[in-house]
Amino acid sequence: MAGIDNIRAGQTLATNTRSASRSSDSSTSTSTSAAKTHSAPQDAVSLSSEGKAVGAMHNQMVSQPSFDQAKVAAIKEAIANGSYTVDPEKLADNMIKFEKELGGL
Repeated sequence: MAGIDNIRAGQTLATNTRSASRSSDSSTSTSTSAAKTHSAPQDAVSLSSEGKAVGAMHNQMVSQPSFDQAKVAAIKEAIANGSYTVDPEKLADNMIKFEKELGGL
């Protein structure tokens, strides 16, 4: 069988088909005879009430927009009609605050 280091993109994996077919044949016959004698137990999953609450909260958050559409529309309108003003000192303070939070200063 080809080693993991010998596999290249776009190349097929060369395997020894005789040993692979023998092992698959024996595992198939073993699994069918085991299935005939008894059935396998079924797995089950149950969520706690907290897990269900988190799922409901996630669904609620997904259904809502991630930004304030009314505020964005108001800013777009203010820019379009020329009434939007920028306070340069407030902008500079916020930029410095952001840099400090990132650890830049």
